Amino acid sequence: MPHPAPLPRATRVVRRDDLASGEIVDRIVLDHGDRHRRRISLRGLGGLAFLLDLPEPTVLEDGDALRLEDGRLVWIEAAPERLLEIRAPDARALKRLIWHIGNRHIPAEIGDDAVFIAEDHVLAAMVEGLGGTATPILRPFRPEGGAYAGGHSHGHGHHHHDHAHHDHG
Repeated sequence: MPHPAPLPRATRVVRRDDLASGEIVDRIVLDHGDRHRRRISLRGLGGLAFLLDLPEPTVLEDGDALRLEDGRLVWIEAAPERLLEIRAPDARALKRLIWHIGNRHIPAEIGDDAVFIAEDHVLAAMVEGLGGTATPILRPFRPEGGAYAGGHSHGHGHHHHDHAHHDHG
């Protein structure tokens, strides 16, 4: 019985701003956690199976592409996720909420007038207790990079539900 051909390898990320040429042959839709990878077997929506084989763990951003060794490209899309859209009555109140969210060390996407975090009933109650709103929504999640993440978000992939150890008074 003949051995199956090896999977094509994606060895390079082409950032959205650098996409000038190349044949896009398929696309993958990944959530925030799955966009932090180095090596994994993937299958595009069109059926193309390939091996992601990057030199180091990399954040795959919405709109980037993976370059296969033969030059073809696989488009990356951020999957919609269950998030909380956090708003406050004014800019000062929103900054206060951002401080409290940051104190919990969870990934957050900071917009001009809202903050987005993974859906979490404990954090929703905290936000509402501090005068904000926490509305469940479904959309791609693009959190900020951490201070030590080299410009890319690092996402811990876990949720805190006992926050007492983070309250510093």
